[in-house]
Amino acid sequence: MNENSAVLESHDSHTRPQGMGPIHHASGVAFRVWAPHADAVSLVGSFNDWNADTHPMQREPNGHWFVNVDHAKIGDEYKFRITNGVNTFDRIDPRVREVTNSVGVGIVHDPNFDWGGDDFQMPNWNELVIYEAHIGTFHRANSDQPGGFYDFATKFQHLRRLGINAVQIMPIAEFAGDVSWGYNPAHIYAVESAYGGPAAFKQFVKEAHAAGLAVILDVVYNHFGPSDLDIWQFDGWSEHNKGGVYFYNDHRSSTPWGDTRPDYGRQEVRSYIRDNAMMWLEDFHVDGLRYDMTLYIRSIDGTPSSSIPEGWGLTQWVNRDIHAFKPDAITIAEDLQNDAYLTKCDQEGGAGFSTQWDAGFVHPIREVLTAAEDNHRSMAMVRDALYHEYNGDAFQRVVYTESHDEVANGKSRIPSEVSEWDETSWYAQKRSTLGAALVMTAPGIPMLFQGQEFLQAGWFEDTEELDWDNTEEFSGIVRMFRDLIALRLNSDGISKGLTGQRIHVFHLNDDDKVIGFCRSDGGEQSSDVVVVANFCSQPRSNYRVGFPSAGVWKLRFNGDSGIYSTDFANTESADAQTESIAYDGYPASAEIVIPPYTALIFSQE
Repeated sequence: MNENSAVLESHDSHTRPQGMGPIHHASGVAFRVWAPHADAVSLVGSFNDWNADTHPMQREPNGHWFVNVDHAKIGDEYKFRITNGVNTFDRIDPRVREVTNSVGVGIVHDPNFDWGGDDFQMPNWNELVIYEAHIGTFHRANSDQPGGFYDFATKFQHLRRLGINAVQIMPIAEFAGDVSWGYNPAHIYAVESAYGGPAAFKQFVKEAHAAGLAVILDVVYNHFGPSDLDIWQFDGWSEHNKGGVYFYNDHRSSTPWGDTRPDYGRQEVRSYIRDNAMMWLEDFHVDGLRYDMTLYIRSIDGTPSSSIPEGWGLTQWVNRDIHAFKPDAITIAEDLQNDAYLTKCDQEGGAGFSTQWDAGFVHPIREVLTAAEDNHRSMAMVRDALYHEYNGDAFQRVVYTESHDEVANGKSRIPSEVSEWDETSWYAQKRSTLGAALVMTAPGIPMLFQGQEFLQAGWFEDTEELDWDNTEEFSGIVRMFRDLIALRLNSDGISKGLTGQRIHVFHLNDDDKVIGFCRSDGGEQSSDVVVVANFCSQPRSNYRVGFPSAGVWKLRFNGDSGIYSTDFANTESADAQTESIAYDGYPASAEIVIPPYTALIFSQE
């Protein structure tokens, strides 16, 4: 139910407003909470001097409790005081939209917001370039405090100049403390107070849309917490001293983050998660969700024998409702098990996700890029990564070389993995940008991680802001990413093949470490794009490769150009003037120069 839609006509059970949590109406606020094992529940808050006798809640069917407070208003603070047997304790509302902090009190949020006619349309998925970012570290106005939504929004124009059209932000649900990756949600309905809270996030989305940016939000439903969890043993009941009504209380509770897996088989918990997902789209206007590690929603420990069918069913339900509400919304699974059923429709038994992070691309490509010796770079691995897909649809995968997981937990960004002691070295620049060229020319939805475009080094930490000085020092690298994104999106009408489904790897030379492939949208041959990449430290001169048709193939991108870095050799490459010499299975071919660790991109007029 939309947060603005409840109207209270009278106080009897037949006309009480539907919904959970704080329910705004013309003369005050009503409250409803699920606490099936409670003997009594009272609402305490700033509107009644925290007196439990003032607003006792009335028991409703299905373990719900209800009270209306005519004089409650926006900004009031509150909690539920729950009695179970001889024990009485205070709990923050599980559906509260705003809190003072993760261990503080709930706040009656303001549901009103002027969206100004926001009618943003999600780009087609074959024309989507995603930028993953973390609110707290992307940009800080005050270096002593985590960044917030307002700080981030000041850099929207940087992203638009780059060509990005979707920002995927790491979780913003209220977490323990003020500094976190966000994957430890304490209150999944509340927006992190350190980032600015719910009103600031709505403004963030509104400004992102005005700048031409879709907003995709990372959500965590495979576990809650594990700390600062008021829903832990929420109404005083539990079994085996586990989590109580919101959690499994048997062996299914076990996750890598403690015994904190929600009970996907209990309808109230299923609705709690489903309604949360819908809230982000309905009330905050986000354009999609990325689900954290779905492997632990659909199974206990990732093994086939530990599957959780009701977890799979939950994802089907949530995805189905999201796409019914907003057909162009994108739902992304992080599962990394190469399971095609994640992105099959639910009618075929699939989970119904739009797309998924592709382990079949990122892991082999990173291995090839970071290998210490050229002779350890397998062109067969590159070929297989390029061809990898799900259910015959290239856009059911997200391709990337860096993400928050790939540049932490013992791993670093590509420049640091390549050259640990000098992340700005020629090797680091060349091989990291070669990876970026693959991301932008491979079939799939490309994704960058924050700072990748200006050679951010090291590993991701939630305490360290991006080094924005790098945008000046490595302005050429920024330009390279901008040029690659423009080609990926066919911004100049010269690279339509990169927006298509089709790929043909026509050249594979593992001795010389060269690979060539053709991208096509299935239309006229003139839209084809040819990519030739050298994974060796030595240039290849007078190197013959095939082309799909005769004529001049214009060189649209040279990853060794001096405009991108003064460290690059600026090895001379030129347009390919083909000859009628059949090669690589094509009727025409040309001899070209391929600089070291470089991708060349060709297309015809």
